[in-house]
Amino acid sequence: MGLMSKILGGGGTRTTEDYVELDVDDIAAESGEAAMCVRFAEIDGQSATIDIKDAVYDGDMVVADITRLRTKDKTVEHVLDELRQVVHEVGGDIVQKGDDQIIVTPTGVSISREKLGQ
Repeated sequence: MGLMSKILGGGGTRTTEDYVELDVDDIAAESGEAAMCVRFAEIDGQSATIDIKDAVYDGDMVVADITRLRTKDKTVEHVLDELRQVVHEVGGDIVQKGDDQIIVTPTGVSISREKLGQ
């Protein structure tokens, strides 16, 4: 087995004994309180932006599903305008990923527009 195979794990078969199950509770207890939380939301109308805005003002990042909105509907533009305003106020970032997700970040968190490995 070559050096790269050892590093990348190529070849050979794996068994369940090769993996270690991590207990999330132990990890959370060791790390203490997180400075930022990643929250998930579904936007189905203008009123859904209230909770997202509150989360961003509180310093959390939000990944929002917008598949329930029609892309040509004016509601999408109103929602995006409201979220852009919040991002501008807090110094965060906002990006639309495809036609189905919006990622909104709080102060000091930027979103790269490049995929890793490219």
